[in-house]
Amino acid sequence: MIPARILIIDDNIQILESLRILLKDDFKEIDLVTKPSRLPEMLWRNSYDMVMLDMNFATGETSGNEGIFWLNEIKKTDPSLPVILITAYGDIELAVKAVRKGATDFITKPWDPEKLIVTLKNTYCLRKSGQEVKKLKNRQQQLSADLDRNYQMHHGSSKAMQELMDTLDKVAKTDASVLILGENGTGKELIAREIHRRSKRADHIFVGVDLASITESLFESEMFGHVKGAFTDAKVDRTGRFENANEGTLFLDEIGNVPLSIQAKLLQVIQNRELIRVGDNRPVHIDIRLITATNKPLKKMISEGSFREDLFYRLNTVAIEVPPLRERREDIIQLANYFLEQYSRKYDKPGLFINDKALQRLQEYPWPGNVRELKHTMERVVILGKSTSLGPEDLHLFDTPEGEGVDSFRLDDVEKRTILRVMEKCRGNHSKAAKMLHISRTTLYAKLKKYGI
Repeated sequence: MIPARILIIDDNIQILESLRILLKDDFKEIDLVTKPSRLPEMLWRNSYDMVMLDMNFATGETSGNEGIFWLNEIKKTDPSLPVILITAYGDIELAVKAVRKGATDFITKPWDPEKLIVTLKNTYCLRKSGQEVKKLKNRQQQLSADLDRNYQMHHGSSKAMQELMDTLDKVAKTDASVLILGENGTGKELIAREIHRRSKRADHIFVGVDLASITESLFESEMFGHVKGAFTDAKVDRTGRFENANEGTLFLDEIGNVPLSIQAKLLQVIQNRELIRVGDNRPVHIDIRLITATNKPLKKMISEGSFREDLFYRLNTVAIEVPPLRERREDIIQLANYFLEQYSRKYDKPGLFINDKALQRLQEYPWPGNVRELKHTMERVVILGKSTSLGPEDLHLFDTPEGEGVDSFRLDDVEKRTILRVMEKCRGNHSKAAKMLHISRTTLYAKLKKYGI
């Protein structure tokens, strides 16, 4: 027996009783009503899986207008509730009209008992499938919202960032491809997510991919998917990142790291909005918004022959360059206080504030790791601070010698920059960072302390 509850409305008591007898062995609950005016009350009191509704109630009436009227009333109450209309007149035009108005199906009197039961069972299955899809979509939206909270953007009030946000707002409303340029730690992924949040695709998925972490041998499988048996370890069909991002936004970080041998395939998929899974020959259409990012000089790479010019122009409909933190110093204090408040809540340490000497130190420091370094600094300060008043000694910031900034080849500077980049890639995960650097966690902690990271 199917655990379904069915509401049947018909002014003929004999028809109602015959339907009850016919359906009682296959469906758990059958409610019978002779007057359609009771529909609102019944729908308010009970939760139904489907409704069977007669189309004509008044004597001599054959137009079906009454059934259409009550169909509309049901849909106002629950748009997803399946409604099967019943009539003694097998009028095709009326059937089409009813389906256009939202009816799930249309049956005529007298009915074929077996066919009617099959119709109701199929309708129940569709109802449950629809509810499950809705539940999964709601769950996905909730998970996306929870994840998104970790990427909320505080951009500051400097002129450079205000101009950037104006550009971002204009670009977000379109489906144009965006190339985000900037040093490590400037917040390129945050910019990408902000574009997605402000776009018409905001209700769909955002898929971020660090291309630098995907090996050349696995690139096609990871990005375009594969079918079972395509290679030794392909035990099942698998969709790639492009398909996963369908109807949403695909963010390809570190686009400058894509090997030249792969760039032609990537260009073809981006250009045609079609891909072919590894081991398959059927094209799959995709509908995505593409955002890419890199800290590499792509124009220089084009001239050197390591990056395709046609791919560059396909990605670069609009370019957004994120300025390094040292070029927008008026944002440093705002960002520091923002992160301080954020981590004070996270670690339940209220009342913390940055004293004047520490504020001056924050302003003077060159921030080679940009906003990412500032964020990690404030998190460390909140965790290790010795009092509510945070001073320069709590920051553990060490200046890079004059003229030896981001391009310095001093061993300590190179090591610090490398650790910052790895920590950024691993999103602060110490175990992953230590493994990537081929050092122990103890050694990593010592170096983090040494460089004030």
